[in-house]
Amino acid sequence: MDRTYQPSLRRRPAVVLAATLTTAALALAGCSSGSGGKQDREDGQNAAAGKADTPRMTVAMITHASPGDTFWDIVRKGAQDAAAKDNVKLVYSADPNAATQANLVQNAIDQKVDGIAITLAKPDAMKAAVAKARRAGIPVVGFNGGIDDWKKQGLLQYFGQDERVAGEAFGRKLNELGAKHSLCVIHEQGQVAQEARCAGVKATFDGKVQNLYVNGTDMPSVKATLTAKVKQDRSIDHVVTLGAPFALTAVQATKDAGSKAKVVTFDLNKALVDAVRKGDVAVAVDQQPYLQGYLAVDSLWLYKTNGNFSGGGEAPVLTGPAFVDKDNVDEIAEFAAKGTR
Repeated sequence: MDRTYQPSLRRRPAVVLAATLTTAALALAGCSSGSGGKQDREDGQNAAAGKADTPRMTVAMITHASPGDTFWDIVRKGAQDAAAKDNVKLVYSADPNAATQANLVQNAIDQKVDGIAITLAKPDAMKAAVAKARRAGIPVVGFNGGIDDWKKQGLLQYFGQDERVAGEAFGRKLNELGAKHSLCVIHEQGQVAQEARCAGVKATFDGKVQNLYVNGTDMPSVKATLTAKVKQDRSIDHVVTLGAPFALTAVQATKDAGSKAKVVTFDLNKALVDAVRKGDVAVAVDQQPYLQGYLAVDSLWLYKTNGNFSGGGEAPVLTGPAFVDKDNVDEIAEFAAKGTR
């Protein structure tokens, strides 16, 4: 099998769109991109030289990020870089509670922002707030969570991976690895993307799959629960986590339990890349969170300044999945060190 790191066919629309957006940005701005600003709530205020020569606009980005989850630092970095280039004031906010996210959308509406980028981790809870934004004439794009619901809720575009497809690809990868009994660790119960990942794994994996629900906001509890589970059931040979911090915790939990189970995961960060290099984590799925954050902001700028939107509003722009393992991890390590992969 050729293990060279390359985008899958399903990822290529995102790569093509990224090039298209960049070309359009340069044409409109007549200049090159700049770096991101400080990580405060109005990140775009510290835009660097090279920003677009278009009227200043404000974009609110609202996510379901939990405190300390490094995945969202990468998303935010992409959003900041796009905002700096596009002369956008970026107002970033996050909360894992869906009701609070809906309130944050209302706050953005009250501030009369020019665009909103949101994640639909729990779509039903966001429906009313999204409808209010649309009635107020504010364009809304989705990213990362809500691929099955963005069109139903009237979002302009969507950027992310199909989590069910990613899970199915992961199940096939487990077959290649010779796994027989996998534990799929869901760290936010009721989060549609996480449920879809584990369901996808179960659909294509030839062995046994168990779901384990943990409290993702309490990492010591996650570690204790995982340690107890793999110690109690020695037939578990692969632990599938749904985020890089949880994979690193699973590595420690399996060691503490004296388990021989291998850790595999969705998503990357710098520490996870190092763990793949060392062999502590066998494989990871990359959904390119930097690209999701970048495209979400850049697409709103292009829509506002040039009327562009991708896929005719009919198809999502897919940014993953692709696999990273010991054979190809060096190809992205430099970017991970910069916080962009």
